[in-house]
Order: sequence, then C-alpha cells, then structure tokens
Amino acid sequence: MKRSAPMPGSGPAPRPARRRVLASLGALPAGAVLATAGAASANGNNGKGKGKGSGKGDFRLGVENLLEPKTLATLKGARVGLITNPTGADRQLRSTIDLLVDAQASGGFTLTALYGPEHGVRGAEPAGGYVEDYLDEKTGLPVRSLYGATQKPTPAMLADVDVLVFDIQDIGTRFYTYIWTLYYAMQAASENGKRFIVLDRPNPLGTDIEGFVLEPELSSFVGLREIPQTHGLTVGELARLFNGEFLGGAVALEVIGMSGYDPENPPTDDLPWVLPSPNIPTPDTAIVYAGTGLIESLNVSEGRGTTTPFLWFGAPFISEADVDAVIADLRAADLPGVLYRPMFATPTTSKHAGAFCGGLQLHVTDQAAYEPVRTGIHVLAALLRNVEEVDWREGDACRTEADVCWIDRLTGTRRTRLMLEAGDSPEAIVAAWRKESQRFYATTQSYRLY
Repeated sequence: MKRSAPMPGSGPAPRPARRRVLASLGALPAGAVLATAGAASANGNNGKGKGKGSGKGDFRLGVENLLEPKTLATLKGARVGLITNPTGADRQLRSTIDLLVDAQASGGFTLTALYGPEHGVRGAEPAGGYVEDYLDEKTGLPVRSLYGATQKPTPAMLADVDVLVFDIQDIGTRFYTYIWTLYYAMQAASENGKRFIVLDRPNPLGTDIEGFVLEPELSSFVGLREIPQTHGLTVGELARLFNGEFLGGAVALEVIGMSGYDPENPPTDDLPWVLPSPNIPTPDTAIVYAGTGLIESLNVSEGRGTTTPFLWFGAPFISEADVDAVIADLRAADLPGVLYRPMFATPTTSKHAGAFCGGLQLHVTDQAAYEPVRTGIHVLAALLRNVEEVDWREGDACRTEADVCWIDRLTGTRRTRLMLEAGDSPEAIVAAWRKESQRFYATTQSYRLY
C-alpha cells in the first residue's frame, strides 16, 4: 500500500529540550477551572525539585509521604480499598499493599479490598487479557477486577470501603489504560459517596504534550475523554483535571504529592524500574511507547513477543532494501534524540508470531530531546510510503472516512489517517495538532502541583 512521497511539511523545528509547548501560550484561554477540583498535595513540595539527582536525596513518592504519621491520619477510621499493581511500591521496592497492611494498626484504618486494572494486581495477565476476581493468597484480601466483567467499580464492589486509594505508575500516554481505570474509579467514588486518594508518581515524559485531543465520538478504553496523546501531567495532576474538567468537581479528591519533584526532569534514572505492564520492560520503552504504540494500527509487529517491544518493529514482508529506505526517510527527518539500525527478529507472540521479520530498532540517545509522538508519525509515514505490503491492520475494513480504525482510536481522530492517506507530510500532521496541544497546556495550569 505504498504512498507517494509527500511534499515537505511546515511543522515545528526540533526544540532543544523535552518541552513541547512554546511561548505563544499566553494568549490562549485557560479553560474551565472549578474551585472544587481537588485538594493540594499533602506533605509534598510543590516547588522545583532536584530532578534526576533528587531520587537519592530529597525526592519522595506519594506513597512514602502518605506513610508519614500526620498524613496517614487521613485514613484513620476508614475502610480502605487499594487500586494498584506491581508499580505500587516505594523506592525500596516494598509493595504498597504490604506497606498499607503493616500500617493499619498505627494508622487506625482497615485495608478491606484490592482492585486490579489491566494486567491485574500482580501484573501477570497479558495485554487485553481478562482479569478475574479472586482472593489474594498473601493477604487474604478480595481482589476485584476492573478489567473483566466491568471496568468501573459497581456499588457492590464498593460496599465495604469508605475510601479508594490509587497507586499505579502511569507513562503519560492517553492510550495507556490505567488512567481510564483511574477515571472510572473516581466517577464511581463520586456516585457512591466515597473519598478518593491518589498517591502521586512521576510522569516519565515530564510535561510533554503532543498529539490531537481526542474527539468524543472516538471515545474508548484507550481514550475516554478529551486529552492529547501525551498529557504532560502526573497521575495526581491528571486526577485533578479529570475532576475539574469532566466530573464536575464531584469527587472528594485528595492527592498525596511527591516531594522534591521537578517535572522538567523526572527522576526515572534514580528510581528502580518496575515494568508497569508486560511490554514496557525498560524506561526507554516507556519513552517511545507514546509514538511507536501507533504501530499496533498496522499489519506490522510492534515488537510484542520480542525482547525489545515498541523499540523494534517489523514484518515478514519487509526486506533489507525496505529497511534501508525506511531508515533513510527517518534520518532525513533529522528527528532529535534517536538513532536507527536494521534488526531482524522472530516474534514469539502476537502479530507474525514465529515468522522471521525484517525491521529496525530505535535507539533513544537523548530522552530529554526525544519526541515520541512526532517520531511515531514519521515511522508510520515511512512504512506506508516505502513498503508496498504495509496496510492498516483492518485491511479493506479501513478504507473510507466513515470507517473507525484502530489508528483512529489511538490518535483520537480520523485526521491522522486521512492526512497520511493523502500523502501529507508527518510535519504537516504535527503542525495540525499544535494549537490543540497548546490550549490543553493552558487548561492544565490550575491543576498542576509542581
């Protein structure tokens, strides 16, 4: 399905650092801000931290601040439900589940239930895998699935809790489902008279904002509400925005903030990496996923079933000559913070499992400069333009403007697909989303904690 080469675009020049939103923001509207949008962080430092160096000194996670006696008092007398997975841990890798179990006596609360998102509380389920209800072997607590029969807690699931606590590492991308588990749980809390506490964690993408804002008719569990492809907020800040912009301020929301956190320099290098899902095994994977996750929309493997998911992509029909042509296109784009190399692999699962595939690997050389979504759009365009057999994964079911394709769900709009089909340059697509990203950035300002 080879496309003709596009005309040069008019998109933004590479910027010297990771920040995506430029100086013209002052004239943009701030968006709706409600006074009841959420509480400020407790025991947090809302000023600038020490960035990557702070993880070994002043930096503290939300869960660590929660366990300070004065803050832990917020749970006194409450029955607590915990929404978490293996990323819910302190800097010593002690599980938030274990920490709360141990703190019950001193805090005067009772942990009554656990709630599992996609991949489950213990992180063992594959992408899209049905998560069951069960009794946790270690604690004896009921584990209630939020990625099974329902994605939103029901009244029965909340009957034995007074407050829901959320502690999961997000990776800053709209189509990562944990933030929509957060949204549904907040909505259920407001409907059932429950308090809601978010234990804040870094956003590996910092304050990056890229991509189109989701169009409501394309709402799904890989994008429920109108935010860009990368949102530039910590999970606590995102909860505040959800409450203020989409939930009418109805959630009794508290955010236990981080201390010593600089959003311009997330301390990912200083924190032990706990993979938030099976195919995000390294920090580099988290950095690229927001863009190379779009390869899910093609008949090309995005690297699931290899040791380098989302850093490698390929297919049996991609030849060495095709790889050279794709790399030539990407190098010509002069994208910051990334290099490319040919790589052949045989995925063990998912698309093209068991087939020897030609492809290439991305090597992120500068996380601060790398632009994941912009890079991802260039990758899609290079594959579509240079490899005849590359197509949308739906094939003939993705041919018209009326169709809803996986690329539309992931990018939140049909515009990306239609512009690529029309031969528009990747930089024209980037330019098309810029104003939306800027307006969203302006809207976020009253919800930021750092």
